[in-house]
Amino acid sequence: MIYKQLGKTEIKVPLICLGTMTFGEQNTEEQGFEQMDYALANGVNFFDTAELYSIPPKPETQGSTETIIGNWLKARGNRDKITIASKVCGRSPMDWFRNPKEPCRVTEAQIDYAVEHSLKRLQTDYIDIYQIHWPDRLIGNFGSFTYASNADEYEDFEKILEVMAKHIKKGNIRHVGLSNETPWGVMKFVNAAEKNGLPRVVSIQNAYSLVNRTFEPYLAEVAIEENVGLLAYSPLAQGFLTGKYLNGARPKDARLTLFDRGQRYQTPAAEDMVTKYVALAREFGVTPAGLALKFCATRPFMTSVIIGATKMLQLEEDLKAFDITWTEEMENAVNALHRSCPNPCP
Repeated sequence: MIYKQLGKTEIKVPLICLGTMTFGEQNTEEQGFEQMDYALANGVNFFDTAELYSIPPKPETQGSTETIIGNWLKARGNRDKITIASKVCGRSPMDWFRNPKEPCRVTEAQIDYAVEHSLKRLQTDYIDIYQIHWPDRLIGNFGSFTYASNADEYEDFEKILEVMAKHIKKGNIRHVGLSNETPWGVMKFVNAAEKNGLPRVVSIQNAYSLVNRTFEPYLAEVAIEENVGLLAYSPLAQGFLTGKYLNGARPKDARLTLFDRGQRYQTPAAEDMVTKYVALAREFGVTPAGLALKFCATRPFMTSVIIGATKMLQLEEDLKAFDITWTEEMENAVNALHRSCPNPCP
């Protein structure tokens, strides 16, 4: 297992991170325990979660993933061996995360509430990386291209970091991360930290895959030059890059079959490009998942690739992908396809 430095911190995390958002919806607690046991046995001691999870978000299952992880940590007695990343919700009309109910914002009161309840569910005294799940600003995200200036309507970057600093001082969290953020947003956080002696963000968790390389080149430059490495989510494009949804297929119990939430990966050019990447993988004698995951793992701005699975066979296959030898021929072939239709699923 390759371990990489987390930003400018003393923490080293594996190149593979276990995504857990299916725990509590598609996966039972017993299945979640099995996945975490297997991951740890294979050197993956980095787990990503959020107060939002499980997915899809709904009041009945909110926080269930953290609860399952917390029960596992208690049962195994191994908190000191695991790096935990969790998240506070960004700006959203979803109102069931707080008590009393109110729309989500990244304010001091809401961060305080979220940290307290995540710690209780995780049954731990601290969270290693506490991420803002998406900005407090009204920006286009999750495949949306909309943008409207809202300069007077979002929580100040410095203020957010001051709240995080308070929790670091209390020992509730160790480091701050971002998610679904823009180059401007990352730099505003970096500059606010450096100017005011506040906690520096250590990572950014954004979507990144063969069909969504929008992290390049602008965020990639920030990640490398400012030491804010990528934690890539959806490296398999919600399973589309495995080829399992091609030609309208809807496998039983698959995420798209159950929830029909894959619109980001159902754009006009998506199926054609997925078909080509699947064929390319077979030309090189690797699985489609293997090609997609190893591609992500070889990027210079990558800190860790977040993998998720609902079945143990999927998890086993995903871990094996990182043993593939990435060649110059693979790199050239992938880039040629990318140039033919860049980012069909942003």
